[in-house]
Amino acid sequence: MNHPDIAIPTRAPAAEAVDDTILPFAIKALDLRGRIVRLGAAVDTILTSHDYPAPVAKLLGEAIVLAVMLGSALKFDGRFILQTKSDGPVRMLVVDFTAPGKVRGCARFDADRVAAAIAANAVEPGKLLGRGHLAMTIDQGPEMSRYQGLVPLDGGDLQDAAHQYFLRSEQIPTRVRLAVAEEFRPGDGERRRHWRAGGILLQFLPNSIERARQADLDPGDAPAGTAPHVVAEDEAWVEGRSLVATVGDIELIDPALSSERLAYRLFHEHGVRVFRAATVEAHCSCSRGGVETMLKSFSQTDRDDMVEDGKITVTCEFCSSTYVFAPADIATDAASP
Repeated sequence: MNHPDIAIPTRAPAAEAVDDTILPFAIKALDLRGRIVRLGAAVDTILTSHDYPAPVAKLLGEAIVLAVMLGSALKFDGRFILQTKSDGPVRMLVVDFTAPGKVRGCARFDADRVAAAIAANAVEPGKLLGRGHLAMTIDQGPEMSRYQGLVPLDGGDLQDAAHQYFLRSEQIPTRVRLAVAEEFRPGDGERRRHWRAGGILLQFLPNSIERARQADLDPGDAPAGTAPHVVAEDEAWVEGRSLVATVGDIELIDPALSSERLAYRLFHEHGVRVFRAATVEAHCSCSRGGVETMLKSFSQTDRDDMVEDGKITVTCEFCSSTYVFAPADIATDAASP
């Protein structure tokens, strides 16, 4: 679980420590595979583009890490979209990951309810989210159908929701750890803090289906009252998930600890292999041309209603970029009402 009060002490980072990367790894002896995500400038750029209260920013940071971890598994140039919709103070989180490594995100929240939660020291992710659902959508492009998985949010955090998704939808024994915190740098003072985030995903992928069934998969749709069939869990998965449970938040976000060193620290006794790391960047797909095309798709009456002080102003919800148009700029070739 993310601990919101962590502040990273400033230290000279190790030479191999690289931010904004996704590092795949495998432990062949245990039939385990996974990814470690480390985000510095990418998550900082997204979170500081908005004046979010700190608990909202941290929750969105967790969603960004989770979307990057899951979206980076795509084997094609598509999009992975993570979205929550719930009744809590933070009513919506949206993260859009475009393969192979572009991410953007935003949050919608009730400012009064968030302020009340902060005053009551009730800013745990589960309390901010409340109840609703988490949707994970894979968009393979305009010529392909979308795939969407839904998992309920019932007062738990995003880690809990991810575990439920893999348990029930993918049927892959999975463990996820997420961490987000602020880094204080000399000379910044209180005016400027730098966000960091990280996460690790571990999955049990044995060749034998029977071995997977000895992990912690969903028992299926057995009739109510049916006595569960108890099977001893596979020792490899028990050990793997136990090792991931030992990872501290500081290990996931410390700029002085590389992803390679973290993987070695956790799994060196069994021989861990790391693969080429992929890079991640904060990138929004909005543009003046795209916004202009969108405005021209509205009727003249709708565009007239958008005019304030003689101009139409559109602000991107993801990156906060603002585009200003004179009504005459978008009147040409306008669609009929």
